[in-house]
Amino acid sequence: MTGGPKDGETEEEFLHSPFIRKQGNIYKPNNKDMDNESLNEKTMEDVHTKEIDLVNRDPKHINDDVVKVDFEDVIAEPAGTYSFDGVWKASFTTFTVTKYWCYRLLTALVGIPLALIWGIFFAILSFLHIWAVVPCVKSYLIEIHCVSRVYSICVHTFCDPLFEAMGKCLSSIRIRTSKEV
Repeated sequence: MTGGPKDGETEEEFLHSPFIRKQGNIYKPNNKDMDNESLNEKTMEDVHTKEIDLVNRDPKHINDDVVKVDFEDVIAEPAGTYSFDGVWKASFTTFTVTKYWCYRLLTALVGIPLALIWGIFFAILSFLHIWAVVPCVKSYLIEIHCVSRVYSICVHTFCDPLFEAMGKCLSSIRIRTSKEV
């Protein structure tokens, strides 16, 4: 691999082509005259260092069904039974700030360990799906193919003639319905 930009190369060229060297691609070292335009391989993206959106933290809307609770959804005073305006404002501020900081405190204390647990869980789930479930399903489909051929032969050999004969025997039966008034 390249150890850094060579003489005549800029830092930007080096950053955008880490797997290209003067002799060619490191995965195809016999290609001597390979450059960026003739490279037909996908550029590698590191999904672990991608930018995250700090404004829209639910871009796929996976938490739309979660209850979004505001002060007005929980506490409401009907007409004629109002508290003091100062109490109402203080209640609103207390509710909103408490909900905000409790959530932040819980995410700070429990969020990172839960992220670790969920990361391990989904890594195990992915591993099992890739290395156990898909191969088992493919194996099953290959094995069931033989069974389906035998079953198909049996149906065509025994059932098709039987049902065809029954159809021919019963094809002359006519049913007539009449409605009496």
